[in-house]
Amino acid sequence: QVHLVESGGGLVQAGDSLRLSCAASGRTNAMAWFRHAPGKERDFVAATSRSGSSTSYADSVKGRFTISRDNAKNTVYLLMNSVKPEDTAVYYCAAAGSLLPPKNYGEYDCWGQGTQVTVSS
Repeated sequence: QVHLVESGGGLVQAGDSLRLSCAASGRTNAMAWFRHAPGKERDFVAATSRSGSSTSYADSVKGRFTISRDNAKNTVYLLMNSVKPEDTAVYYCAAAGSLLPPKNYGEYDCWGQGTQVTVSS
C-alpha cells in the first residue's frame, strides 16, 4: 500500500488560485481528490486514470479545477482556479487499485492525511 502526502493548502481569497499536490511513495493507478467540509459528508472533487486520459469532476468544480499527474514523480495535482468560499474544506487525495477513476470514495483504499483549504470572501 502506498503512502500519500498532500501539500499546498492554505488561506486564500475568493477568486484566487491554488495548487494542491499529492506525493505517493510508489506507483499508483486511479487517483482522486475528495473534500470534507465541517458538517458535510466527504465529497468527490476530481479523479484521473493512471494515464491521465480519463478524468472526471464534480459539477461544482467543473471548469474551475483541473486534476493532473506526473507519473515520473508519483505525484497528482489539483489546480484550483476561481476559488469560492464554498470550496473551503480539508482536501484528501486517494488511490484506487483500478485503472479507471471511480467517483465513489468507498472504492479508494489508500488516503492521505488531508490539507486544509480556506477561502475567504
